[in-house]
Amino acid sequence: MAASDPAIEVRDLGVRFRRNRRGRRSIKDLFADSSRRSRPDEFWALRDVGFAVARGESIGVVGRNGQGKSTLLKLVAGVLIPDEGTVSVQGGVAPLIEITGGFVGDLTVRENVRLTSGLHGMPKAEVARRFDGIIAFAELADFVDTPYKHLSNGMKVRLAFAVVSQLDEPILLVDEVLAVGDKAFREKCYARIDELLAEGRTLFFVSHNERDLRRFCTRGLYLDKGRLALDGPIDEVLDRYDSDYAVG
Repeated sequence: MAASDPAIEVRDLGVRFRRNRRGRRSIKDLFADSSRRSRPDEFWALRDVGFAVARGESIGVVGRNGQGKSTLLKLVAGVLIPDEGTVSVQGGVAPLIEITGGFVGDLTVRENVRLTSGLHGMPKAEVARRFDGIIAFAELADFVDTPYKHLSNGMKVRLAFAVVSQLDEPILLVDEVLAVGDKAFREKCYARIDELLAEGRTLFFVSHNERDLRRFCTRGLYLDKGRLALDGPIDEVLDRYDSDYAVG
């Protein structure tokens, strides 16, 4: 792979949904022109979106609720498949999205750490080596044999971040995870993300918190009505966003 190859490349991206559920396409739809596929109850969550992210770059995704930010993150993560265009990702991703998803309620904290780490490709020996550090970061030393379903929401978030942030994947996807938890834990998350960025990881970050965006990101993508309204330096993108939605 050439050094200039992007970590993430998105071309002519489009994804549509039905108002109450994801749209299903018939065989006829698959062979129809894209302009003829939409039905009255469908809308395009994203359309004609294109950009590239260099390895080691920190990108913040900006926009109001419902403008396609989290949908874009899920497309990059491979959770969703686009209806139009392509998403190419070079290397694996560590997904801090829907952060408590994937954990099993009836399994203990110990069992969930082993299961989740293993599902993300971490070898058993590496899970064992990192286990104590994961538990210490999550502040759950007294709960390792407690069923996951009995943890508080805050404990679940701490555990999920502790596990996923230990993955060695080159791309880190973050969706509002820093908005949860208490102040002390957020500071631990900040420090851990700083460490990952210092290692050369690529960050793709969705947040409504401008302070976090300015701290971690150098470049921004501004989504408006499902389209890419601006791609530029993070300060410029945030200033444009604030100007477009200024109150008064």
